[in-house]
Amino acid sequence: MQNSFNYDDIPVISTTSGRLKGYFFNGEYIFKGIPYATARRFQMPEAVTPWVGVKDATSYGFVAPLLSQDTPNGELLVPHRYWPQDENCLNLNIWTHSLAPTSKKPVLVWFHGGGYTAGSAIEHIAYDGFNMTEFGDVVVVTVNHRLNILGFLDLASLSEKYAHSANVGLADLVASLEWIHDNIVNFGGDPENVTIFGQSGGGMKVTGLMQIPAAAGLFQKGIIMSGVSDGKVMPLLPGDGKAITTALLAELNIQASEFEKLETIPYYELAQAYNKVAPVVAKAGHYVGGMPLADDYYLGEPLVTGFRKEAYAIPLMIGSVFGEFAFGELPFNKETLTYEQARKLIAKVYGKHTDAVLTLFKKAYPDKHITDLLSLDRVFRVPSKKRAQAHAKGQKAPAYLYNFTLNFPIQHGKPAWHCSDIPFVFHNTEKVEVTTIPEVTKDLEQQIFSAVISFAYNSDPNHPNLPTWEPVTIEKEPTMIFDCPCEVRDNYDDDLLDFMEEVLPATTLTEADEAEIQH
Repeated sequence: MQNSFNYDDIPVISTTSGRLKGYFFNGEYIFKGIPYATARRFQMPEAVTPWVGVKDATSYGFVAPLLSQDTPNGELLVPHRYWPQDENCLNLNIWTHSLAPTSKKPVLVWFHGGGYTAGSAIEHIAYDGFNMTEFGDVVVVTVNHRLNILGFLDLASLSEKYAHSANVGLADLVASLEWIHDNIVNFGGDPENVTIFGQSGGGMKVTGLMQIPAAAGLFQKGIIMSGVSDGKVMPLLPGDGKAITTALLAELNIQASEFEKLETIPYYELAQAYNKVAPVVAKAGHYVGGMPLADDYYLGEPLVTGFRKEAYAIPLMIGSVFGEFAFGELPFNKETLTYEQARKLIAKVYGKHTDAVLTLFKKAYPDKHITDLLSLDRVFRVPSKKRAQAHAKGQKAPAYLYNFTLNFPIQHGKPAWHCSDIPFVFHNTEKVEVTTIPEVTKDLEQQIFSAVISFAYNSDPNHPNLPTWEPVTIEKEPTMIFDCPCEVRDNYDDDLLDFMEEVLPATTLTEADEAEIQH
């Protein structure tokens, strides 16, 4: 097909912030780097001062500064793109088929991963919204916001103006949804049909927004991918920001009375000082930030502090992937191992419990090689199940549970790892080479993608190319297993995960992220 491009004849779009001009390519209007709010350091976001004239929206905006420089690695598994960083990073990107206010297409708003400290709206190649709009006939929005010490550091002890500094990164997302609610109709979207979705830290942000009263009514559905915390995944050190604030001021040689210098000191000096003192403060058992802090703005992780009752009325898709944090290279070829060789590998982890865990694993995953057990995740699968069950108890809206269990054509059948499902969700497997599995990838991509789009349209992921997928109830826990083939099984891994929780040491997200399979 011949590509089509147009810039000169694209209509100017009016928004509450000012007029914008994007571009047209192959049937879609694309707008990049749109400012949705402004923010003074450590303070709540504010509305953009309307600009004069027409703002060009053809270039991605700045992404949030990081605490340390990224080192490219693992790009074959999760290909990235890197972009200029600046605190002026409150911007979003839009892909849409239509600019007619009457189109009223479902809107999907993506919150990126990276915990609360890293990442960006364009970090992963697979975040690109073009194909999702092309094949799903939806409006796609991806959002940048403040991270790490800029978005999640409690400085309230210094001044009332920093009262919500521990959560301003989430407040940025609320501001983005407010902008979308007020303006997306001019981009062909329906402000009353907004689905927020995200993976890893992005999934946690979906849950976080459900716990913020100020976000009420700004979205109607949520998709949480590998991003449910139960207080064990990302343990929050106790207390408030007094200890870390005191240490930070001392390291920067700033008097307490001169605290406002924290607003003007160059970011990377601030980050360097924080990186030096935070481990010391954390070792002493004190809060150091880096994630939201429950207060009267954000009501806390629901599995820890309880659900905001209104959140029960929001339909959800919740899931994780088989291997999650098994990024390390597999030091064996499972296809050539004898059963006894494979069993010895497992025995190095499970010892006297080896036969018992193998029995449970083969019951839960009869078609998997037994060495896949060494990659099996519980960091996100366990709390994802708890999150769906807790939502079901509200009996106000469905929660659909899934597990992505595909094995990939690398390292002789490596099980699905953290982020490996993202290309399938965005219909972007063509951009991620390692997803290429003849006679599998395209069909599975269509099954997963169609479930996401159906959910965005109807609050129900069912479609003709999937087995019937029921929501979780108080009585049973159906899980859609995305694999080749897809199937639905009820409570199929309860016994296995319970046993793993009993015989293996507790694992935090940080430990899981850093760990490799031990043999």
